[in-house]
Amino acid sequence: MNNSTIKRYGYNEFYERQIDEITMDCSELVPARILEVHREYYKLMTSDGENSAKLKGSIFYNDSSSSVYPAIGDFVLVKKNTMGDDIIYKVLDRKSKFARMDSFHEKEQIVATNFDYVFIVTSLNYDFSIKRIERYLTCAWESGANPVIILTKADLCDDCESYIAELETVAIGVPIIAVSSYTGQGFDDIKKFVKPEKTIVLLGSSGVGKSSLVNAIAEEDVMRVNDIREDDSKGRHTTTHRQLIMLKNGTMIIDTPGMRELGMWVVDDGLNVTFSDVEQLELNCKFSDCKHKTEPGCAVKAALESGELSIERWKNFIKLRKEAEFAEKKAKLLSRDKSNNKKKQFAR
Repeated sequence: MNNSTIKRYGYNEFYERQIDEITMDCSELVPARILEVHREYYKLMTSDGENSAKLKGSIFYNDSSSSVYPAIGDFVLVKKNTMGDDIIYKVLDRKSKFARMDSFHEKEQIVATNFDYVFIVTSLNYDFSIKRIERYLTCAWESGANPVIILTKADLCDDCESYIAELETVAIGVPIIAVSSYTGQGFDDIKKFVKPEKTIVLLGSSGVGKSSLVNAIAEEDVMRVNDIREDDSKGRHTTTHRQLIMLKNGTMIIDTPGMRELGMWVVDDGLNVTFSDVEQLELNCKFSDCKHKTEPGCAVKAALESGELSIERWKNFIKLRKEAEFAEKKAKLLSRDKSNNKKKQFAR
């Protein structure tokens, strides 16, 4: 089969190699990419074009404890159905994923997968929050992709440079771009990330200008935009579900609804990268088990007293680390439960 269309959607050797290792019969299966996820069905793209799909019940539902369910951006193997919905048989391994804590079920919730860049979008008004950006950065680094901070509505800000300078102290090595969808400011800097077969996921609160950003990158109106409210500078919520959009230039963008909260899942690596300065201070403490309270030779206390480390950044680090530790315990419990369920099934 000619896979030229699906290759435009990012299908490459990383996914092709996996098919040779699958034990099931794949002779009637073709690769597809998930474009939208709804409660009862999926929208996907194959080399034959776009179609709706549903899960193969005997594979996903009979062993639901160990099944990996498709998420937006996933590459899957499907059986084509010219008379109706395609059937999803297998989710291929992901090269990157963005996950958060499902606070209701206390388990991992996959937001998006298989992307190359994470655009952390925040506006230069009341929405701007260093603590929130540190949270997003932690998850972005953990995802396996490269974060980029996009500061929107630059035309409404008189002092963009001060915001950028503040961010540079906590987002070490991360590109920071101030943009205006109205004047076009900053979009030449964004072009280096906008390339064919590359996928960008957008993350940010409601009303920060993600839809306007997508339209400006696409150079056409592909997403609906609402005006901002005068009382709090916030835009009205426009994106209602996650979707993967293919732009004319061959770049794919995964837009996500604005998140009221982003609960930590397992983010050990992401936390280490985002707070590398704090991690280094802890390593410099006299005692390896230093609690950073009354111990002598505490490098963290010394940095807090000298102003090298701000109290706000230290408190946010502690908060995120506690959330991450809680999530890690939950992940281990879920993994143990899945293992026990498998043992019970084999014992029957």
